[in-house]
Amino acid sequence: QVQLVESGGGLVQAGGSLRLSCAGSGRTFSEYTMAWFRQAPGKEREFVVSIYWSGISTTYADSVQGRFTISRDNAKNTVYLQMNSLKPEDTAVYYCAAARHYGYKGVRDYDYWGQGTQVTVSS
Repeated sequence: QVQLVESGGGLVQAGGSLRLSCAGSGRTFSEYTMAWFRQAPGKEREFVVSIYWSGISTTYADSVQGRFTISRDNAKNTVYLQMNSLKPEDTAVYYCAAARHYGYKGVRDYDYWGQGTQVTVSS
């Protein structure tokens, strides 16, 4: 089992940057695909990016491609999301999630979730 705790959210102006962190517990953290999802008020939770257990492969949503970068440090049981050139439409609660398999973008494809961290981008 994996427990996930996100941190790093906050308020930033449009064009600014933030780095989110997701700390995982459990010896099997390195075996999991890790992903970030986000949910804006009144909208469904949507896929943002995922990273293979080894870090060798990543998949980005078109809306964040070129602006966001995911990375992981398995020695620290942590996954990161570097967010640059932030836009007001990036405002959402960001969730970290873990799955046994890679290549999926659906909420139901992920087994473990963090509690979320709020990101607010002002215009």
